[in-house]
This record gives sequence, structure tokens and C-alpha cells, in this order.
Amino acid sequence: MIRLDDLALFVRAAALGSFSHAAREVDLLPGQVSAAIKRLEAELGIRLFARSTRSLRLTAEGVAYLPHAQSALDALRTGAESVQPSGTALHGTLQVAAPSDVGRNVLLPWLSEFRRAHPDLTVRLFLSDQIADVFRDPVDIALRYGQIGDASFVALPLAPDNRRVLVAAPAYLARRGRPREPGELARHDCLLYMLHGRVYDKWVFPLDGDDKLVVPVSGPLLCDDAEVVRRWAVAGEGIAYKSWLDVCDDVEAGRLEILLPDVACEPTPLQLICPHRKQFSPAVRLLHEALLARCAPLAARRPGAAAAAGAITAS
Repeated sequence: MIRLDDLALFVRAAALGSFSHAAREVDLLPGQVSAAIKRLEAELGIRLFARSTRSLRLTAEGVAYLPHAQSALDALRTGAESVQPSGTALHGTLQVAAPSDVGRNVLLPWLSEFRRAHPDLTVRLFLSDQIADVFRDPVDIALRYGQIGDASFVALPLAPDNRRVLVAAPAYLARRGRPREPGELARHDCLLYMLHGRVYDKWVFPLDGDDKLVVPVSGPLLCDDAEVVRRWAVAGEGIAYKSWLDVCDDVEAGRLEILLPDVACEPTPLQLICPHRKQFSPAVRLLHEALLARCAPLAARRPGAAAAAGAITAS
């Protein structure tokens, strides 16, 4: 008889491409995962993985069997949720990936409050500005900025009207002055960070229709962690082009000032990403509702949020 734990380990080992990584997720030894896969192969009478000292890959039979294993585990999960009485406390583990800045400064206290409301739920938070692969990485959901063009994902809006804003500290502005239009950013120290694996050094400003103004910028400071860029901005090191959600507290506290407030800035909607609707567990649904309720007031505090977005003319 096939063991459910063996089936789950097969699915995770296939996703991660490693028995060691799959073992680490559930606090097992790699040898225990290997033994589980061997049991499953014996039950099925097929070879699921082609193993070598340097690689692990699915056989043709493993590729064919994988979607059936995933569907079986999804069906069992859905069935368990359907028979739970209403009001049953959340339990299990919820793994969430988020960008570094919004994760530390916005999401962290909200997740702590959510966990206190559901004490039987374990929350694991992974912070990185690298895009989490919700099909491969050990996460259930991910928070992402920007439009999601991949139809294989389910994207639930959290802050659909969020935008970037140009910000700098009073100390920097006293030292270098204010840009009067986007083109002048090229003469300023702009704080750079990685976006989708590349340096974000071409800042985008929407124009009328589908047109946009792209301003190449540069500066002496670059980091792959957007939270560091926010800190550099507060320290007066330069101008940052950041999501409003990331810097709203700094702006309202006077640590940062918005530049060019009449210029339309790039939309950066915040969304909750899930591989597919079958993974909308009660924990995911309740967390989405909680985050949506918290994000809406923050987005509404952005200067000009209530007004129609304006357009700028290229100079």
C-alpha cells in the first residue's frame, strides 16, 4: 500500500531536484527520503528517479506519474478541509515569501498579529528580492509587486493602485537640490537595486495612453536588497524610486520627502500569488482577507491617490 508521506516526499523531491532539500523541509535525513522513494517505486513497480552522484532527475515514468501524485495529495487536502466544522482553528504550516522591504516594514507585524489570532498555525516567512517560484520553492504563497503576466499563477490583489514614488531625505535635498522634472534625475545620485535579476537603472514614468518616459539613472550605491536602498535614502545618500508601501511611514514621519509629486509614477500593484486555486486553504484565504484589509488604507494614504493619475510630457 502506498504511504501518503512517501507520496508527498516524491512530489517535493521532484520539485526541488534533491533528496537533501526535501529532507531538510521536514526535518528528515536524506537517507530517509531515499528510502521513502524506494518504497514508492517498489509499490508502483517503476523507477521514478534517475540518480547519480551529481544529479537527480525524473525518469519518463516519474514525469508521467508526478501530476497524478500531485492531484491525489490535493484531493486529500481538499477533502480534509471540506469536513472541518466552521470556526475550526487554523493549524498546520503556512509558508510565505515576500520582498525584503515590504516584508520587514509592512508584512512582519501583520503576520505576527495573524499568528497570534491563530495560535495553532505555524508561519514561515522567507524574505528576498529574488522572485520566489511558488511551484518549486518551499512556499505556499508569495507576495509580489507588479503585473503578473503568467496565466499559470492565480494572483489576488492586495494593493492594486499602489505606485512607486520618488523620495529623498531632507539632508540630501539641502546638499544637492531638488530635480524639477524627471530628466534631471540623471544628474543626481540615484539609489539602485536589483529588479527581476537586473539592475533597475532605467526608471519608468507613464505618459498618455501606453507611452512612457524612460530615464536612465546612475549612482555610487547599489544593493540587491531593496530594504538597504530605503535605509540609504533615509540616511541622505541619494534619491530612491520605491513603492509607496515601502516608504509611506518614512514620508509621513518626515524622514523622506516626495519629489515631483505632480508626475505620474510607475504602477506597482501588490498581489498575493498562489500556484492554483486548489491551494487556497482556509489559512491562505483568511490571510488574504487580513492583508487586503490592511493594505487598502496604506495605499489610500499616498498623496494624490484619490485623484486621477496625471500624465507628463517628455522633454
